[in-house]
Amino acid sequence: MDLSKKLGLLLGPTFFFILLNLPVTLVSEKGDAVIAVAVWMVVWWITEAVSISVAALLPLILFPLLKIMPINDVGANYGSPIIFLFFGGFVMALALEKVNLHKRIALNIIRITGTTPNKVVLGFMIATAALSMWISNTASTVVMLPIAMSVIGLLVNDADGFTKDDRNFALNVMLGIAFSANAGGIATVIGTPPNSILIGLLENEYNIEISFLKWMVIGLPFSIILVSICYLVLVKWFFPNKKLKFTGSKKIIQEELNKLGPTSRKEKMVLTIFGITVFLWIFRTLINSIFPSLGLSDTIISMIAAVSLFAIPFNFKKGDFIIGWSDTEKLAWGILVLFGGGLALAEGMSTSGIVDMVANAISTSEISILFTASLLILLMLFMTELMSNVALVAVLAPVVAGIAIGLGVPVLYLLIPVTMASSCAFMLPMATPPNAIVFASGYIKVYQMARVGIVLNLISVVLLILLFQLVVPLLF
Repeated sequence: MDLSKKLGLLLGPTFFFILLNLPVTLVSEKGDAVIAVAVWMVVWWITEAVSISVAALLPLILFPLLKIMPINDVGANYGSPIIFLFFGGFVMALALEKVNLHKRIALNIIRITGTTPNKVVLGFMIATAALSMWISNTASTVVMLPIAMSVIGLLVNDADGFTKDDRNFALNVMLGIAFSANAGGIATVIGTPPNSILIGLLENEYNIEISFLKWMVIGLPFSIILVSICYLVLVKWFFPNKKLKFTGSKKIIQEELNKLGPTSRKEKMVLTIFGITVFLWIFRTLINSIFPSLGLSDTIISMIAAVSLFAIPFNFKKGDFIIGWSDTEKLAWGILVLFGGGLALAEGMSTSGIVDMVANAISTSEISILFTASLLILLMLFMTELMSNVALVAVLAPVVAGIAIGLGVPVLYLLIPVTMASSCAFMLPMATPPNAIVFASGYIKVYQMARVGIVLNLISVVLLILLFQLVVPLLF
């Protein structure tokens, strides 16, 4: 265990006990107890002294002991409908990966976009972003990396060696995969965990529901614009490769597709269930208006998909199913626990008066709404370079909601752009798993990622401020 983890392990509970026994009251007896728990969680989250999912279990122990909330109320957050929405999404992602459908989809996208250097980069970015809408950005990066390494291998081993243009192409592909994995998840509710933390907070605390389709209306265009900007900044500004020509990439893509063979029955079954689920998510509101007694929700649709993948037999005689429970060993259970901890912390902040205190403090100040929104977006985006974006949203989202109430603007107006900002970390290898994975390829140096990343971070801030000012008020 390194020094920062050892320090974090000790400092978390130390700060907790200090804050709990302060001679002055900061908010209220309950509020101070919630702050103490939040600080313990944040210290463990930042230092990763223990798994961030383990830190997320602290409210389950401490809230009842400190009389903040009864155990039943705390536990309800760990079984919130939004957690089961994500569980269904995870099961679908497992099925896509198990039958290799995600790889087939990615390869076909790259094949369609073309095989000139810049088109190959674009193909990798579109494929990665498209996958990240439905499966974890880590998984989509892991799928794309070996294919990218094969294509780059053509340049390393060609007649002229590994030239500057070759290096630029390698950088574009690797950074393109990481950046589009981060940006692609913004497009859907299940694309990245911070989106679900937000949806859960809005439903639990404010009775505001954002449907799968409504999120896509705002998330998908933003994601497309961000991926396009990433592409242009990489290939036109930082790492152009004007003289580069190669023909072998088409052969590699085709070879990879040939290895997969023809589309199997299992793949077709998964694709059918996946297609029906997305259709139901998108047209749920229309279906409910035609059949009012049905009461479909995004979570119910997600769970129908999950149960179908477990229960519809691929081969009835042999009792062969698409996925079995043993496959869920690969499921990101820790993320689901993390959601629960985030929602519990948010409810603790709300019931103890912390959110009201923030709201009152802001309402009596003379701070400009635009300045506050810009500052919060900037803070979230650059803080997520250093700590888990899920943990960050779990801590900051309730506070941002209080700030919105204090400013007299609907909570959605501030929460949506601030939450999206948590997925726009392009600067550092440790900021997101995709950044770390491509950095480990050996083709990227930290200063190269940071140089492009700071530009993309600042562009993202501008885009999110425009989103706050012009787009969110129109849609919500």
